[in-house]
Amino acid sequence: MQSPRTPGAPPGRTLGDALAEGTVLLDGGLSNQLEAQGCDLSDALWSARLLSDAPQQIEAAHTAYARAGAQVLITASYQATFEGFARRGIGRVRAAELMAGSVESARRAGAVTGRELWVAASVGPYGAMLADGSEYRGRYGLTVRELERFHRPRAETLAEAEPDVLALETVPDIDEAEALLRAVEGLGVPVWLSYSVAGDRTRAGQPLAEAFALAAGIDQVLAVGVNCCDPADVDRAVEVAASATGKPVVVYPNSGEEWDADGRGWTGRGTFEPRRVRDWQRAGARLVGGCCRVGPSGIAALAERLEPSGV
Repeated sequence: MQSPRTPGAPPGRTLGDALAEGTVLLDGGLSNQLEAQGCDLSDALWSARLLSDAPQQIEAAHTAYARAGAQVLITASYQATFEGFARRGIGRVRAAELMAGSVESARRAGAVTGRELWVAASVGPYGAMLADGSEYRGRYGLTVRELERFHRPRAETLAEAEPDVLALETVPDIDEAEALLRAVEGLGVPVWLSYSVAGDRTRAGQPLAEAFALAAGIDQVLAVGVNCCDPADVDRAVEVAASATGKPVVVYPNSGEEWDADGRGWTGRGTFEPRRVRDWQRAGARLVGGCCRVGPSGIAALAERLEPSGV
């Protein structure tokens, strides 16, 4: 399956083409923008609840990032799963429609800018469905095959909606990365693989070189990297990812504040510094943006500081 042409993009131009030419700017944290719009996300489905209850808010959040300069919009499907929707009484047919709708919302929002823009369908980790913080630990007690069976149906559903790329993001350990890569095999859509890390290891404690190398020989993977991490962890991760795979690197860290799972809130101070983006580019980053607590103003600041050539 060929990814659809993005509104405003040259015919046949893919995200992979753009990465070969320079750096592409991602959006920022969807949840913080939704909260800024007055949305209540105190639900196990998190932002995915709004796909059903307030889809116009999802589109408005995407639009805010597109207007800030983002070239890639990541969908609100991070926490969208058949199992999670079922707990809300939403059947499989409707759940599939909502997942597809997440891609359509991003596509519509991107079209308002009239410029080149791509849509990344978010495929979050198994722990995101549990909504208990285990997405930052991994090691759920499931086998790779069991995790693959969990991820495959939603990956198929999102791929059928024809995003430009599947974002396998916030992956806490190598087992789940392997499961995700198996789950997307043969779907005809390129992917990026992005780990959540702590220092120079995955959240589950595995060396990053080993984690990144898992994707080294897979043509379907157009980029590897990190997200939902402290900005201080990005520099080393970019170098390791580029060295281990030879692929473009994707990085979109948090603001630097820390999530308190028990208190259900953010603590500490922000350390996200847009000026550091040029160091990330020079080390091999080709997809750059922000994750939790990095809003449209942060993305606009990144846009101002990108090296035009990406090198």
